[in-house]
Amino acid sequence: MNIGIVGSTGYIAQFLIEHFETCSNIAKVVKFDKSDLADIYLDLQDCEKFNFDLLDGLSYLIFTAAISGPDMCAKEYEMCWNINVIGTTKFISEAIKRNIRVLFFSSDAVFGDIDGFIYNEKSETMAKTPYGRMKKAVEDEFKQSAYFKAIRLSYVASGKDRFVSYCMSCMEKGEIADVYHPFYRNCIVVSDVVKVVEWMINNWEKFTDFVLNVAGNELVSRVRIADEINRIKKGKLKYTISVPDESFYQNRPSITQMESLYLYDMNILKRESFTTKIQREMENE
Repeated sequence: MNIGIVGSTGYIAQFLIEHFETCSNIAKVVKFDKSDLADIYLDLQDCEKFNFDLLDGLSYLIFTAAISGPDMCAKEYEMCWNINVIGTTKFISEAIKRNIRVLFFSSDAVFGDIDGFIYNEKSETMAKTPYGRMKKAVEDEFKQSAYFKAIRLSYVASGKDRFVSYCMSCMEKGEIADVYHPFYRNCIVVSDVVKVVEWMINNWEKFTDFVLNVAGNELVSRVRIADEINRIKKGKLKYTISVPDESFYQNRPSITQMESLYLYDMNILKRESFTTKIQREMENE
């Protein structure tokens, strides 16, 4: 089968491409992005000009593309809405018309911010932030379609994610990292995402819900991540803890607790500690 990846130059997409290009059951991985590195050029802000006949022959479309910075989505709301909602729904609609199964990357931001509440796939989505409302809009548009499923990601950690990269850079330069606290998520690692995407492709009809929450079984803070780096790197990271001002939390809750009714019970992933996951992730990169 042939699969397409929209947003192919993105952080997680690079891991997906590397994996799927070695899978024997996948004949071709077609890369879509606003980049010369893509197989097919796609500007979601100008989606009407795209030749959708180029989608013919695909079995699955993995939709990773989005402006995902919460602050950018708030500051440049109209532009981000045009890309994250209008362009995205147009592209997904055209794929579904061609009987292509679409796996959409959503976020725990769709839920809102209820103190102490743990969200699962059956929880009501009451997104408050601009980014969360954009992801919710796409979910709501297609959730009745048999050709659409979504995975909601919590914080995705790896040796190359933004926060870990920042800490590693500080360590290498001998600088003191500034770690914001409180900021908690049910962290997963990028290899988890790759496993989940592969499972969804191979078990599309077996998974009967339209959405899967992809979340670790521990609530992890940035301080915990910094401590895990120190454990792996023998205490070389020096950091201070600071409380960000209120503007930081306007576009992202300090705590989002998300769990899944399916992820572990259906053996999509196995339960492991965050310590085990992040160590393996950093050793393999």
